[in-house]
Parts: sequence; C-alpha cells; structure tokens
Amino acid sequence: MPKIHSTAQVDPGAEIADDVEIGPYALVGPKVRIGAGTRVGAHVIIEGRTRIGADNRLHPFSVIGGEPQDKKYKGEDTALEIGDRNVIREYCTLHIGTVQDGGITRVGDDNWIMAYVHIAHDCQVGHHTIFANNAQLAGHVHVGDWAVLGGYTGVHQFVRIGAHVMTGISSVILQDVPPYTLVAGNPAKPHGINAEGLRRRGYSPDQIAALRAAYRVLYRQGLSLEQARAALADLLAERPQAAEAVNALQAFLAEAGRGIVRP
Repeated sequence: MPKIHSTAQVDPGAEIADDVEIGPYALVGPKVRIGAGTRVGAHVIIEGRTRIGADNRLHPFSVIGGEPQDKKYKGEDTALEIGDRNVIREYCTLHIGTVQDGGITRVGDDNWIMAYVHIAHDCQVGHHTIFANNAQLAGHVHVGDWAVLGGYTGVHQFVRIGAHVMTGISSVILQDVPPYTLVAGNPAKPHGINAEGLRRRGYSPDQIAALRAAYRVLYRQGLSLEQARAALADLLAERPQAAEAVNALQAFLAEAGRGIVRP
C-alpha cells in the first residue's frame, strides 16, 4: 500500500503505485497517476490530468499540473506528463497544456529542476536537463536533451533550445538557440560551443573540433542562414566522423522557428 501521511488528501480516483510516499498536507487530484517509487513531499499539490512516472522526487510546496496561465484556457481536459527519475525541488510550477497546441506539457526523464522553476503550458522538455533556480519557461517552449539553463534564465514563448545548450545566469532568450551553443546576456547572444559539457558526455576531440568549425560557419563568416546551412553540408562531407552532431545541428536549423540568436 502507498505510504500516505494522515494529513494528505488523495482523491479516491487517483491511481497511486503501491510504494509511493505522499507527505504531510499534500493534495492529489482525481485524474492523477503516480508511478512506482515516487516520493511526494509536504504541501505538494498535484492536480489536473497529470501522469508522473517512476522514482521521481517532488519537493515541498511545488504545484504540479496546475491550470495554464493563458487567458484562452477554458477548462479543457488537457494534460501534463512527467517521465522517470526527475528531481523537482521546492516551489516549482508545472502546468498542463492547452488545446491551441498539442494539449500536453511534457517533461522527460532524469531532469534536475531546481527551486522556483516555472514550466508553462505546452512546453516540451527532453531528458537529462538541468534548470537552475528560477529558470522560467513561457508557453510552447521546447528544450532539448542535456540542456543546462542557468539561474534566472527567462525563455520567450515558442522558443526552441537545442540539445547540449548552456545558458548563463539571468539570460533572456528571445530566439532559438542552436544545439551545442553557449549563450548569455539580455538579450542572449552566442559565445561559442559548450565544449566542456560535450567532453563530459563522451564527445570525441574530432567531434568537438567539427562543432567548433560549424559554429564558425554559423556565426563568424557573415553568412545568411541559408548560406550557412549549405556550408555546413560541405563541412559534413569533410568531417564524416562528426556526422551525428552536425546532422543534429542541420536538422534544428531546418525547422521554422523564431530565428536563431545572433551575436
């Protein structure tokens, strides 16, 4: 049986795995599903149509599955899905989606979400990300795997942040950030690639060198985006050992968005 504190309120309609722990004064709504091994801290509120996977840690006073902060929301039965092994620290807010988008806000696996983070409606967060304290995502933001958002980073709605990106403290992200890039400032500007993060994740020196060359093509040669994409195709032919990384960059640039951050 789940270990539920006597002061917690869990709706009978909620689906709770047998070994879930729910702390004092927590509230769990009728459409909530919580997977095995998850621990819910004191005063956590979980509402809406929210699915939480296995082995997550939800710290006190977070609100999970709240209604979107969107005037268009009219009570539709939208959802929030959270994967496995995530840590969500104190006072975080994660909201359900809206029918104007796909209707589901998603957070993947193995993410480290620090205190006071906000993940708005319809955001899509990948795996192995780190959001430092007070990082704030507006609606419809997409964040790729292994991205690291510095404290007080603010992200404009509909912005895409690529895999392995790192943002500096208090960055204001108004446009898309290509994979592997370091950005900082208000508004954020590119400052090279996230070489140290890539080394820690097993990228080879050849791959990192190729990504440095790709960054120079994108940001240091005065090319338009279309010209840069053509030049990246030439780079790929020259450095086939970096095909996976450069192809990921190319795929990101091929998608329509808000335009990419510029120096």
